[in-house]
Amino acid sequence: MKELKCPKCGSVFTVDEADYASIVSQVRNAEFDGEVRRRIAELHARQEAEQKAAKAEAEQQYQKKLFEKEQSLGAKDNEILRLKALVDAAEEKKKFEIQAALAAKESEISGLKAQSELDRKEAQLRERSLLDQHKRELDAKDEQVAFYKDFKARKSTKGIGESLEQYCYKVYNQSLRPVMPNAIFDKDNDASEGSKGDFIFRDSEDGTEYISIMFEMKNENDTTATKHRNADFFDKLDKDRTKKNCEFAVLVSMLEMDNDMYNDGIVVAPGYDKMYVVRPENFIPLITLLVQTSKKALEYRKELVVARRQSYDVTDFEDNLAKFKDAFGRNYRLACEKFKNAIDEIDKSINHLQKIKEALIGSENNLRLANDKAEDLSIKKLTRGNPTMKAKFDEAREKKAVKEGPDNQ
Repeated sequence: MKELKCPKCGSVFTVDEADYASIVSQVRNAEFDGEVRRRIAELHARQEAEQKAAKAEAEQQYQKKLFEKEQSLGAKDNEILRLKALVDAAEEKKKFEIQAALAAKESEISGLKAQSELDRKEAQLRERSLLDQHKRELDAKDEQVAFYKDFKARKSTKGIGESLEQYCYKVYNQSLRPVMPNAIFDKDNDASEGSKGDFIFRDSEDGTEYISIMFEMKNENDTTATKHRNADFFDKLDKDRTKKNCEFAVLVSMLEMDNDMYNDGIVVAPGYDKMYVVRPENFIPLITLLVQTSKKALEYRKELVVARRQSYDVTDFEDNLAKFKDAFGRNYRLACEKFKNAIDEIDKSINHLQKIKEALIGSENNLRLANDKAEDLSIKKLTRGNPTMKAKFDEAREKKAVKEGPDNQ
């Protein structure tokens, strides 16, 4: 027999073993059912709380990533705008520099054209002046011819040669020395290398020698048995010219008076560069002609130097322009590459965010499935495969049905 105490009135009563076991079994079944329901309720509540917390955290992370990406996109947009502004500014600067350079070059070309026209007019004036002077000299030729013929007839061979040198020296001093005071016209007395000429003429401008002439004077009497030709002296004159570093060589000759080639004016010595043969009456005109020609050549050389310098300036400008284009093109390509890289990074970030979004959606699906499984939890499923627990639950249900049966009747 077992004694039991009533929790309400405190009275003690006895029950047999069978009744006691039945009561204990009922108490245990009721407590187990309550515990199961409590545990299921707690599990369901905890799952709901964890699901809400996970959703909140996922949403917070998503919003944070989204905000950071929006900031990153905004910064990249600003950088793109800044680079575009730099490119536009560089384009404008390049256009302005090209236009300024073209304007300056057009102005310089106009100035050169004007100067060229002025030089052309001055050259025409000098040409007319030279022609007038040459005409005056030709007018005096006939008067001098008679003098030379009489001069030659009255002199011996040696005297004629010496007198021709004296004549040329005298005519030079009278005609050219007053107008060319800085020029040099003197006897060639240097025979250290075995031979020498008769006279050397030199002149310079601004410290630069622009003309040098080696002169040889040759004459002979008509009664001389052995007649010389002008060509007999060309080789010696050329060597003397070379030894004394003279540009031109001139043979003032009264040889071969019956040869019309030498009687018609200034003759270029056959086979020799810059060597001339003249009669005494053309001595001064030839010097004047060579001086004017050499001065003009000096001006051309100066103009050529200026033109080359200007050409170098144009070349430097074109080189600088090409360098600027290359540097600008390189910077533009780098900017384009950085812009493309920025777009690629943006695309990568968007893809990464999309993956995060898909992961969050997958997590939400897993939580939903867990919730569905918790809600679908039942005593039948918990005792499936466990015959002992199934038998206990079945016994508890039967006893509960038996106990409630009389009461309901």
